[in-house]
Amino acid sequence: MGVWIDTDVGFDDIAAILVVRHSTLAIDGVSLVFGNSPLDQVIRNAGGARAAFGWDFPIHIGRALPVLAPLETAQSILGETGIPTAGRTLPDGTLPHTSPAFDALCAWLETSAAPRRILALGPLTNIAALALARPDLAARIDDLVWMGGGVTSGNHTASAEFNALADPEAVAIVLAHRLPLRMVDLDLCRKVLLEEADIAPVRAAGGRNAEMLADFLTGFLDIGRKRGRTAMAFYDPAAAAAFVAEEIATFTHARIDMELAGQLTRGRTVVETRPGRRAFNAHFASDIDSTRARAIIFEALTREAAQ
Repeated sequence: MGVWIDTDVGFDDIAAILVVRHSTLAIDGVSLVFGNSPLDQVIRNAGGARAAFGWDFPIHIGRALPVLAPLETAQSILGETGIPTAGRTLPDGTLPHTSPAFDALCAWLETSAAPRRILALGPLTNIAALALARPDLAARIDDLVWMGGGVTSGNHTASAEFNALADPEAVAIVLAHRLPLRMVDLDLCRKVLLEEADIAPVRAAGGRNAEMLADFLTGFLDIGRKRGRTAMAFYDPAAAAAFVAEEIATFTHARIDMELAGQLTRGRTVVETRPGRRAFNAHFASDIDSTRARAIIFEALTREAAQ
């Protein structure tokens, strides 16, 4: 089965793509969007990852700016490249010329067989552009799993998770068009942790990228350690695990709305689970088998590190 991935290419995005790549799913294409860093840096990251990991699927350049808001990135947390490290970097690499992400997504939806599944790992701007310009094709999406939002709280602000805050209008557009959104939010991802003990087996795998992957895992874990934690939520790989092994996650039908105003609340995903209040329009991951999710993630990374 072929799937599509929409990403802002930080390290946890790369790890998520590797999870999909080492599953039974085939990656038909990838679209890039601003997010962890500005789009120019996202493109450099994608080129470097393609060179490092030998990715042969097409990678298409998407939106550089949100629907309405000024550009917001996660560089204050992740660093200039959007990839926190312990010293290593991706190799230099370029992307071969391909069609723009909008055209590529349209072509994929026109020609691919159902089920047409998308894993979205950044702001939903590319998907919103598709919904606005080609609602007929957006309606062909059978499954849209998004790492974003927060049922109880945020991380970029007290109210908002980063991918939601970076383009809340895009999320609102996706919801308004009733695309089959399945949200894997902060609360769920915080059940799937990266710990120090996970790094050594990746390094010991001994392949050409073992040291680099171990270095990137260390840099990502350091985000949590700098805040006094011993582990770090492994956001995008958690969503990828739920995407490739749907049976490990419980998705609950709910009403999800985006808060678009308010200095302190903009970007909040408001989740209503009580029946009879407002019509349910999406699903969110309310639970996950974290043991199985971690096994899927770290088996994929170790296999990659052994190559």
